[in-house]
Amino acid sequence: MDISFSKMHGIGNDFVIIDNSVNRIQLNNNRIAELCDRRYGIGCDQLIILSAPKDKKADVYVRFFNPGGDEAGACGNGSRCVTAWLHDKFQRKNFTLQTSAGLLPTEVIDAFTVKVNMGQPKMNWRDIPLQRDVDSLYLPLSGEPAAVSMGNPHVTFFVEDLSTVDPVFCGQVLEKDPLFPEGANIGFVQMLDRQNMRVRVWERGAGLTLACGSGACASVVNAVRRGLADRYCEVRMDGGNLIVEWDEASNDVLMTGPVHFSFTGQFNLDHYPL
Repeated sequence: MDISFSKMHGIGNDFVIIDNSVNRIQLNNNRIAELCDRRYGIGCDQLIILSAPKDKKADVYVRFFNPGGDEAGACGNGSRCVTAWLHDKFQRKNFTLQTSAGLLPTEVIDAFTVKVNMGQPKMNWRDIPLQRDVDSLYLPLSGEPAAVSMGNPHVTFFVEDLSTVDPVFCGQVLEKDPLFPEGANIGFVQMLDRQNMRVRVWERGAGLTLACGSGACASVVNAVRRGLADRYCEVRMDGGNLIVEWDEASNDVLMTGPVHFSFTGQFNLDHYPL
């Protein structure tokens, strides 16, 4: 059976998007891993599956899968890509995405730019989650990082010089620290000034990526909590830049950034056995 897909990316964070309301394919870890593989499959940082929403307020139900097959709660860059995909199909500017992390309102700013309301950050240790009751602003780890949930757990290290940090080595070790019962995304932040920062993120289940939207949001939130940043920041990542605003009135985190269609295609599902 031939399955249609779209390949998209947000500042280098790339995705394969499948409309499962049409295809209705079955997924397991092996099939997801092979589709995400850059040599044996299509290749992507995450596989995105779209289906009919369960909530009447939403336009689509969105599921994000890491290359290992585990499901991510939220993905900022992926949400922007899904919004652009919906805009291309329905010619509307405003959508609501239903994810396992909640409802995300989105807005198409122009043909290449999308804003996503990533919702309110969660700082309580149970909500992140952490293994025990500790101060999420200064975790009891070397470097005293901060932690927050932006739909998935993020840990933020503030460093003087990002070029001195090996995010692959550190991320592999810290992602599975016992303090994080569900694992964690590990971010490293160099503040340039109060409205500009450089960020690199080791993503739980995906590894080092060119960009991480929820990681950018977590970096700004934790920088504001530490008194290091204003609530409106430009976040510079390896793949490009995002604008993140933590709105004081609503407590919502708004992320704006570019999206790009790479290509569309089809694959034979029989070549990817369950």
